[in-house]
Amino acid sequence: MTVGIPSVDRSVEACLLLDFYGSLLTERVRRLLSLHYEEDLSYGEIAEQTGTSRQAVHDGVSRGLSQLLAYEAKLGLAARFGAQRAQVEAALRAIAEGRADEAAAELRRLLDALEG
Repeated sequence: MTVGIPSVDRSVEACLLLDFYGSLLTERVRRLLSLHYEEDLSYGEIAEQTGTSRQAVHDGVSRGLSQLLAYEAKLGLAARFGAQRAQVEAALRAIAEGRADEAAAELRRLLDALEG
């Protein structure tokens, strides 16, 4: 699983995808993913909280994560966000290092990408 943001672990990546595409999921699946990835609960803890089996939680989380990955594969919003974030960070580094022309060029590229 990768959305184009370096050094992001699986849970953080799942949370990012949930932020971008969570509203496209059913309430039940969104809740299961939130409890597992955002609240860091185990399948057993979620099963106890929701009154379902551990297997049902596992299946729901797996299915939900697959849906999020499919949305990202088609739409690429999280990857685009990662690329834009990297451009902003590069511009900030250039500013901090006194390379204003380079920073301005990076920001112009970002603006062009946002408009295009």
